[in-house]
Amino acid sequence: MNFQLILAVVLLSIAHQTHQQCFPPYSLGQPSQSGRVDLYSGQQEFSLGLLNAINRFMPKENLFFSPYSTYHALLIAYFMAGGQTEGYLKKVLRLDQNQNKSDIYAAYKLDKFLTQLSAKTAPYEFTSANKIYVSDDVPVRDCVVNDFEQELEKYPFKKDPEASRVSINTWVENTTHHMIKDLLPPGSIDPTTTLVLVNAAYFKGIWENKFNPNLTKPEIFYVSPTKQIMVDMMHVEGTFRHEISESLGAHILELPYKGDNISMYILLPPFSNTEDSIETTLKNLNLDSFRRIVDGGSLVSRTVQVALPKFALETTIELVPVLESLGVGNLFTVNADFRSLTNSKVSVGEGIHKARIEINEHGAHAAAATAFLTWRMSDDEDVFKFRCDKPFVYFIYNQHSHTVLFVGVYRNPGQNL
Repeated sequence: MNFQLILAVVLLSIAHQTHQQCFPPYSLGQPSQSGRVDLYSGQQEFSLGLLNAINRFMPKENLFFSPYSTYHALLIAYFMAGGQTEGYLKKVLRLDQNQNKSDIYAAYKLDKFLTQLSAKTAPYEFTSANKIYVSDDVPVRDCVVNDFEQELEKYPFKKDPEASRVSINTWVENTTHHMIKDLLPPGSIDPTTTLVLVNAAYFKGIWENKFNPNLTKPEIFYVSPTKQIMVDMMHVEGTFRHEISESLGAHILELPYKGDNISMYILLPPFSNTEDSIETTLKNLNLDSFRRIVDGGSLVSRTVQVALPKFALETTIELVPVLESLGVGNLFTVNADFRSLTNSKVSVGEGIHKARIEINEHGAHAAAATAFLTWRMSDDEDVFKFRCDKPFVYFIYNQHSHTVLFVGVYRNPGQNL
């Protein structure tokens, strides 16, 4: 009943401003009750596609990135776009082709409100913020100013590009609690810059079952069959949901955070005499197998002894080639169409993504920002040993919104911060 009341207030507020908007919501006459779900209906598939694309460009490195942040940066681009550019983005984001932009916009606004509302009471911290930075000499449509009042800002890119860059970086750093610094490198903003789209996402969670710091000790991590390195290994024993997946060629473990909404899932391929175990798991990780994991139908609760490296790492990714391989079409060309934003010619020439994660005994601390610009493990009396002493895949997933927040591939402790 309380939720329905809140929803009614939101819809009333939106409807009251319809005459001022570029995207009058609910153009079909009635709001979709599944609007928030529809907004993210393709986010899981987008996330898996992004993972495989990034892995192709960075096959030997530790990876960490936020599909959620990238998705939102592209979603803002979709709202600002028109013509072919809009069509490319709608397809890449796997948005429902039967939904028009007005309904997707309404779902975006509702999701934004509910995310901010839940953040006030959740036992974890999760924030996501979007920004549309436009050169102050570009005329922006009045309705965009109303539709994106919190997101839109005008900057003097032509007169003072360096101060604009520093200001954007400061906003990202503050939004991510100082985890992401210097997102835009020197020279990335110049007098010809007209548009910068930014998303900053931040997460800090506490393990439901904390690791005991007194049990953390240096242990061997098998980078490959011929290379070993020492790493601080954390230990905990408790009841966790676990599965041995024949189709993925990996053991799967769920490590929940307090609050029951968000969990880290680890996909741990067996140690072998070759270095392609991770690649095999990633190749077999499709939308169906992913949903079987996060829907929980295949995982079984049991007592597990977990060993997990303590690490911190940061990844910077040049997104233009990655996203072009996924089919964003002319988004990063001079032919990009941003008619929903302005009648002037603007373009986005670069796409930069930076993400950082810290894993310790208490939980995980992660942030990201995107700018466009042995097979069977040993067991002892039904206690399974889940030792992450070899490369593994992991992702942080929000069960409530059905979204992939962060994804990583941990290959080499030697690349830690």
